[in-house]
Amino acid sequence: MVDVTEKPEVFREAVAKGLIKLKDETLGLVKEGHVEKGDVFSVARVAGVLAAKNTSGLIPLCHPLPLTNVRVDLKAVKNGVECVVTVRTRAQTGVEMEALAGVVMALLTVWDMVKQYEKDERGQYPSTVVESVRVVSKMKEG
Repeated sequence: MVDVTEKPEVFREAVAKGLIKLKDETLGLVKEGHVEKGDVFSVARVAGVLAAKNTSGLIPLCHPLPLTNVRVDLKAVKNGVECVVTVRTRAQTGVEMEALAGVVMALLTVWDMVKQYEKDERGQYPSTVVESVRVVSKMKEG
């Protein structure tokens, strides 16, 4: 791990974003609330929060951080579901990895919840893709 002992604790925020491409039929089921496993957005939101909170246990050299807020926003877009995660803390290092982990886990949860509708006749996922996962912004005060 990087030694941050001498760094002051300051407010930090990171926003990350990503997309899962889904078939039109699947997206319709998500929007109408007809996915057999349940409310896709509610479950994915919780998964994103849990991933952000547990990032240091997932990425070996990440510092454990006292998160003060995690917001997971999901919305249906033209070709899938977009996820935006905002993470805040007062700490000695940033929260980019926490925001990215939140996005990835939320999108993987969407995939898990709709996979039965996304599979083709051979059990493959020819059109399901998680893409464009990136840090949109980060802020540090002080």
